[in-house]
Amino acid sequence: MKKLFICIFVLSHCCFIFSSHAQKTDPPFLNALNTHWVDSVFNTLTPDERIAQLILVAAWSNRGDQHREEILRIIREQKVGGLVFFQGGPARQVRLINQYQSASKVPLLVAMDAEWGVGMRLDSTIRYPFQMTLGALQDNDLIYEMGREIAQQLKRTGVNMNFAPVVDVNNNPDNPVINFRSFGESKFKVAQKGIAFMKGMQDENVLTTAKHFPGHGDTDTDSHLALPRINHPRERLDSLELYPFRQMIDAGVGGVMVAHLNIQALDPSGVPSTLSRPIITDLLKNELGFRGLIVTDAMNMKGVTASNPPGVVDKDAILAGNDMLEFTEDVPRAVSEIRNAIRQGLISQSEIDARCRKMLAVKYWTGLHKFTPIGVSGLAAALNNPSAMLTNRKLTEAALTVLRNERNVIPVRGLETLRVASVSFGVNTLTSFQKTLGLYTGVKHFTVPPQAGVTELEGLRSELRSFNLVIGAIHDNGIRPANTLDFSPEVVNFISELAQRENVIMAVFKNPYVLDKINNISGADGLIVAYEDNVNAEELAAQLIFGGVGASGRMPVSVGTEFPEGDGMDVQGGIRMGYTIPEEVGMDSKTLFAGIDSLVAQALDVKAIPGCQVLVARNKKVVFYKAYGLHTYSDTVKVKLNDLYDLASVTKISTSMAAVMKLFDEGKFKLDATLGDYLPKFKRSNKAEIPMYDILTHQGRLIPFIPFYQRTHRKNGSYKWATIRKDSSVRFPIKVGNNMYLHRKYPD
Repeated sequence: MKKLFICIFVLSHCCFIFSSHAQKTDPPFLNALNTHWVDSVFNTLTPDERIAQLILVAAWSNRGDQHREEILRIIREQKVGGLVFFQGGPARQVRLINQYQSASKVPLLVAMDAEWGVGMRLDSTIRYPFQMTLGALQDNDLIYEMGREIAQQLKRTGVNMNFAPVVDVNNNPDNPVINFRSFGESKFKVAQKGIAFMKGMQDENVLTTAKHFPGHGDTDTDSHLALPRINHPRERLDSLELYPFRQMIDAGVGGVMVAHLNIQALDPSGVPSTLSRPIITDLLKNELGFRGLIVTDAMNMKGVTASNPPGVVDKDAILAGNDMLEFTEDVPRAVSEIRNAIRQGLISQSEIDARCRKMLAVKYWTGLHKFTPIGVSGLAAALNNPSAMLTNRKLTEAALTVLRNERNVIPVRGLETLRVASVSFGVNTLTSFQKTLGLYTGVKHFTVPPQAGVTELEGLRSELRSFNLVIGAIHDNGIRPANTLDFSPEVVNFISELAQRENVIMAVFKNPYVLDKINNISGADGLIVAYEDNVNAEELAAQLIFGGVGASGRMPVSVGTEFPEGDGMDVQGGIRMGYTIPEEVGMDSKTLFAGIDSLVAQALDVKAIPGCQVLVARNKKVVFYKAYGLHTYSDTVKVKLNDLYDLASVTKISTSMAAVMKLFDEGKFKLDATLGDYLPKFKRSNKAEIPMYDILTHQGRLIPFIPFYQRTHRKNGSYKWATIRKDSSVRFPIKVGNNMYLHRKYPD
């Protein structure tokens, strides 16, 4: 029996190994290696042009004509393989790419660092959440959808390759260059989320690049400025840093970017990993079996240029096994150095040819073999479409992480018993977070500048004593969520003190690593981490506090001992209205907004109304809320969203009109019927023939208000007989106020 068990175990183990190996997926572009287009283009290239196909030069769309002419010169003279675009604008970039492609003998491969979408480089476009925020998600299908949308936006701006995703495991809180760009510290989650992101993009035929091989997560040096050194043994690198890259390779990632790192355990010579044959050829190609495109990190970074000048380091990178050189600074010298290396026998022409064919295969797979100029018309709308905006909101909502919820303070209940204050730290003006809080109940708002002092904080401390619920928010004014807290010591101490009060909720719109920089932050009854500071995060966190949305996020990293990786709790939403865009409830933004704006414009134009508020909600989600016009025809006071209306004005719309609409749909109410038809008491009056249409459109010529009270008293102020008496009786039974009773026949 024991032998049988061992045999079964060995067989099942072997089957597992075999099935795992069988599941490995090759990079998708490899199927194009032997296409007619690749063969024909390759045969037109000289040996130097085949070398140049391996080179990408840097381009910007926010620089002037001199830069444009320089890039055009390099394309025409050096025949480079592609461009990597940096900062600029979408329309400008598209126009430049059209020019550059028309000047190139072979279609140019265009790449971009778009880790959080084209918004990482281009203005006026959507910026999706940073990867650390995405690390908090439980649903990786959302990341896949984001990947598809980013790929569509990249193609719309002329880009074929994304230098993303980052699959470094961020296990060093002091990492200055990866940090919020990583999915987190769990190698399993980093791999899963990286694969979801990659598949979304590659399913849209945009090539992706897993970076920064063999792992840049545990460094405290920025490789843009110097060469980081990693001292971990090979066993540690195998078990942790290399894990996501293995998984990405098995899942079919098209490219891998090599970092500039000094890793003694992998190459004792100490050369940057970008220039290391043991790391690139022996480890990545031979041991891990990667057959896709191997890309260098930017060749202008100090982590690599310290070893040799431009051109020489590019040659060293090719000798190490890289297929593509990103951001080559001296193209003529790079080509010359590589040509000399071939003559010296350091690398063969056939090896260069194979890498050139890889580049051409990538171009074919991404559709560059049939490139046509990209249109600029409709570009802004395409890059900021409602579907992408909705995905962005869903990602942000799914990442919201509740770390503390004592006595189920979130979502807030019992509003009628609460006096609520909000305090936003690190800002000078009212925030989107505070404005959204104000949609749910009356809130007194306070803001605290980052460097506030003792006097200012003492006044705030005094004011907050009169509130029994305080909602605090820690904001971030930086472009990126840094793991530092740039507040005065007085502000930090005040936050710590506030967190210890009863009935305090704190929302953190910063890098989660700041949590251990505030003493007693875990003492808050409610503690929410939103990971970054933007309008979506602020609005959704406010909705979470009042039950408009729920929370399911989990911490992607550990912060001290109080907040371990994976920490977080589910909070159910939907106890109150949420606020979103129409697409979330199956409506079309363009149609809805244009229709309402047009209808209200007509009403204002014909003076049917002086002004109004319009709110549209569906499935417990408010999708439109806007104010129009003025309070009255004769004044200049604009209608605001927080204006209040008398109950009669509201009930006409919310009850009577809704009932009339339902009766109309059922055929029980006719617009051309008269008041006398439906209210027989009016048949002998001068109002009998007024059509219901005129009444509903406020053109029935009815007197809006009759001041009956003026007929109850004489000119000297005393009340007329048979109107009002001080005491009740059979004749005066109707109480209208203290010591005021109305005659029984007066209503008639």
